[in-house]
Amino acid sequence: MTAIRVGVLRGGVSNEYDVSLKTGGNVLNVLPKNKYKGIDVLMEKDGTIVVNGITSKFSDLSKHVDVVFNALHGEFGEDGRVQQLLESTGIPYTGSSAMPSSLGMNKVISKEFAERAGMNVPKHILIKREEVSDIPEFSLGLFKSISQPRIIKPIFGGSSVGMTFASNLEKLKEGIEEGFKHEDVIMLEEHILGKEVTCGVIDNFRGQKSYALPVVEIQPPKENSFFDYDAKYSGKSREICPSYLPAELKKKIEEMAVLIHEQLGLRHYSRSDFIIGRNKVYFIEVNTLPGLTEESLLPKSLEVIGLNMPDFVDHVIRLALLK
Repeated sequence: MTAIRVGVLRGGVSNEYDVSLKTGGNVLNVLPKNKYKGIDVLMEKDGTIVVNGITSKFSDLSKHVDVVFNALHGEFGEDGRVQQLLESTGIPYTGSSAMPSSLGMNKVISKEFAERAGMNVPKHILIKREEVSDIPEFSLGLFKSISQPRIIKPIFGGSSVGMTFASNLEKLKEGIEEGFKHEDVIMLEEHILGKEVTCGVIDNFRGQKSYALPVVEIQPPKENSFFDYDAKYSGKSREICPSYLPAELKKKIEEMAVLIHEQLGLRHYSRSDFIIGRNKVYFIEVNTLPGLTEESLLPKSLEVIGLNMPDFVDHVIRLALLK
């Protein structure tokens, strides 16, 4: 039997390049060798495609691979653009298709979907670069008119890149400046004090159309105000899975993760983040291509249900090939 050639697309043009390298590297390492032949498809920071060390063209990818495992993160990888390119080549690929990816990547639009589905979301406002001529002056006016503290975040992107916790005027100003380094539109979101949790979803698993993975409870280190990039990838945070939360609360979170997955039309797998506070569960954002590094959250919940990474990767590839 001829092995199926799996092109693992990693790297990319976003500021999550390093995380994507790790995700893709892990996928290549765990790929079941009895069924698949792993092809390293590196997208360099300038967009150049390198297939197993040889510079190539995206349009020629079908000559080298039978299916693509999309291990990109952030801009271009999760916003629907690479999905459109892959669809133009006719190559099956893992993860959500173009439009659902675009909707899920946008933190504002995904919150609108969550609200329409009856979920609680934190209060938030958008700040556009074109509307801010003087950041210090704008920050002062904003500080006087809204309650603190706030989380400042780009509306696209993941891994908490560009996110800032603003507890005072100076932090607010610095947060806006940092946000605009990444995007022209940023979001100012109320900070809800509570437990941070996340819940993954897998398609067509164990007899369920959308299977909710066990809830992971996240405890960032005390010096971190929230689960930021450092807390995610430094190993300083503590992730508890299965969570110690009451069974009915865990069930509610799992149902919410499945609901947002289905409402947005996501496919294969996703992971949604929530905060439990003020006796409510708040939807924060959805990750359409959650990280699969050794430090990532999804593999932790897979381990709890007895699904190892090789079998998970195999399952996702088979879903892509069913297209």
